[in-house]
Amino acid sequence: MKLSIVIPAYNEEALIGGCLNSIFAEMNGKHYNMEIIAVNNASTDKTREIIASFPQVKLVNEPDKGLVKARRAGYLASRGELIANIDADTRMTPGWLDKVFEEFSKNKKLAALSGPFIYYDLSKNARLAVRTFYYAGFFIYLINRYILGVGSMLQGGNFIVKRTAIEAIGGFNSDFDFWGEDTDLARRLVKVGGVKFTFDLPIYASGRRLERDGVARTGWRYTLNYFS
Repeated sequence: MKLSIVIPAYNEEALIGGCLNSIFAEMNGKHYNMEIIAVNNASTDKTREIIASFPQVKLVNEPDKGLVKARRAGYLASRGELIANIDADTRMTPGWLDKVFEEFSKNKKLAALSGPFIYYDLSKNARLAVRTFYYAGFFIYLINRYILGVGSMLQGGNFIVKRTAIEAIGGFNSDFDFWGEDTDLARRLVKVGGVKFTFDLPIYASGRRLERDGVARTGWRYTLNYFS
């Protein structure tokens, strides 16, 4: 089973190197069949040059700005049976790859797998607020998945989808630019297979956008997008 890791990057010169190095650190000593694809999404800084400095990484240029467009470009360039979608400001946690291969190996009907962010650069109080939001979201996810049988939960920037599943739903929906793309995917994917969210698959992420927009405001946006 081959895993393709797709990383969209728009003006991420400060963080893309750390993201890529964290993947290589997680791969060290393991023999999984993998490829890494970084998508330079109309960057105006040195993002492209930094990606190109990693010979093990396939560089894809997507001039049309937009997160979903970049994810789609990376997906089209990939060859894996599994497509992992992470963000350029994330860093892999120890055991992340093992968990991915374990989950998809033991459950052939699994269409997608996701886990939460751990914001490494936020204050303790902000991280507590985020954790509370995740618990509330997970509770709703359990009701939707096991009682109502509708929808599911994916964290954009930390999810893996099976190629056959994404093909079955017609691919990524480029009508979404940023907000709501993960909820839309979860809603469509659950119709063709299992969509699992687990706290056992965390990934480190920068909280810079969360800090800029505010935890409460961001949480409210996610809530509105989820129910809409």
